[in-house]
Amino acid sequence: MRKHVAGVLAACALIFCCATGCTDKPKATAVETVATDSVADTVAADPMEELISEAPVSEAVDELFDDFFFNFAGNRKLQMQRISFPLTVNEGGTTKKISKAQWKMERFFMPQGFYTLILDNLQQLELSKDTSISHAVVEKIYLDRKRVKAYNFDRSSGRWMLVSIDEQKTADHNNASFLAFYERFATDSAFQMQSLHDPIIFTGPDPDDDFNTLTGELFPEQWPMVGPEDLPADVIYNIIYGQQYTESTQKILLLRGIANGQEVEMTFKKTNGHWLLTHLTE
Repeated sequence: MRKHVAGVLAACALIFCCATGCTDKPKATAVETVATDSVADTVAADPMEELISEAPVSEAVDELFDDFFFNFAGNRKLQMQRISFPLTVNEGGTTKKISKAQWKMERFFMPQGFYTLILDNLQQLELSKDTSISHAVVEKIYLDRKRVKAYNFDRSSGRWMLVSIDEQKTADHNNASFLAFYERFATDSAFQMQSLHDPIIFTGPDPDDDFNTLTGELFPEQWPMVGPEDLPADVIYNIIYGQQYTESTQKILLLRGIANGQEVEMTFKKTNGHWLLTHLTE
């Protein structure tokens, strides 16, 4: 059974133990993904969501895009206020307009409790803390459909607004090579084993010191015992705060818990035309 991202975080602790000598550990738990479409989400709002929707939104919510977006995804009332209707949707060269009456609440990654980010390097992550950015993109990546839906947000007069949606093939995306690799890595166990660096460097919390971390080595033969059974595979997300992607030989996939601040960092490097998982950090 697929489980919350906390299962992956628990798996990372197991991986560290095995990297330092243990052998009899239960298999890692799974990661769950939930796919919804902005114009097809018909799940009724629950009482908690209705309560959130009625709560006043601080003016400071627009300072950081993350603060705004989490409110946008969880607050139905705010979402309807922050979309430029009629909303322009570009799909493979065809343009259409969505009216306010046609729009359905888009919860993005909120139901699953975690989200993913794709980076070339960790320096790009600093842009998420930049209060001066005025354009951001949330990508909903349908790996199974080989499509990317990009939700474009602009900040004007101090207010973030969803201004358009663009859809393209993953083959035309700036991260095309990595996305094609990751789809197979997440779904093909044999391919996954072939895509592990020997060894994988693992960094995790020190079980004897909450304020310290330890680094160890995980060897490919240990992966089946403690590696995650399921990584998010059908649909993943990415937030572009202004970072410019290149055809780099390194990609970092972050899995971030929404409410608990927990994070898993997976670093992949391309060697001789093949991506390999080289680092795992909790």
